[in-house]
Amino acid sequence: MQVSLLRLVLALVVLMMVGAPSRAACRAQAGYSVCEFDTSSDKIALFNLDETGQPYGGFAALKGALAAQGEQLVFAMNAGMYGEDLKPIGLYVEAGKRLHKLNHANGPGNFHLKPNGVFYVAAGKAGVMETEAFARSGIKPDFATQSGPMLVVNGTIHPKISPAGTSAKIRNGVCVNDGTKVEFVISDGPVTFNDFATFFRDALACKNALFLDGSVSSLLSPELGRSDFLARLGPIVGVTAPAK
Repeated sequence: MQVSLLRLVLALVVLMMVGAPSRAACRAQAGYSVCEFDTSSDKIALFNLDETGQPYGGFAALKGALAAQGEQLVFAMNAGMYGEDLKPIGLYVEAGKRLHKLNHANGPGNFHLKPNGVFYVAAGKAGVMETEAFARSGIKPDFATQSGPMLVVNGTIHPKISPAGTSAKIRNGVCVNDGTKVEFVISDGPVTFNDFATFFRDALACKNALFLDGSVSSLLSPELGRSDFLARLGPIVGVTAPAK
């Protein structure tokens, strides 16, 4: 009871600090936190560098910058892989401007576990698409971030994700249903790639889902009383609203 009361108090404090969204967007579901938004009504954007060209590095700096512009940050999550300079290593588009090109390279690590993919927002729609398919699509995104691997591709779990895999980390990712319904997910504890991909496919009925990162996975959610700071972050996806 005391723990539940403490969680409630923390959630109320964060709500007062951040400002509440117009509706509850985030929920706990089977060991995961799921934050659902709709591009037809919610303002989803990507952020990486401030007006001086320096990375925000976390939610607090981004929140402060938006507040100075009369906007509040009602949700945020790390959004794709980046280098030591906190800049993206794959495609990155912000407010219609391409700041890093699509990365087709082979190499080590999760990003290069092909197929990798792209999360994008374009003309009021959103999607998750395998990298080569996105390159062929001709889509001109307003916002886009490339990451990897894909977790689910056309309804099937990534062929290199094994049910026998034992590496477990806190992980976050994204999928889009029906062209506008964006589902951001972060695990509440360490999970394997297969468990994470299975949640997207089975619990959320996602046809395509993209891994955003692990270990540094972070969430800002007033409803859940969270404003994580585990490490300095590169690209950040956020939902904003006019300040109250």
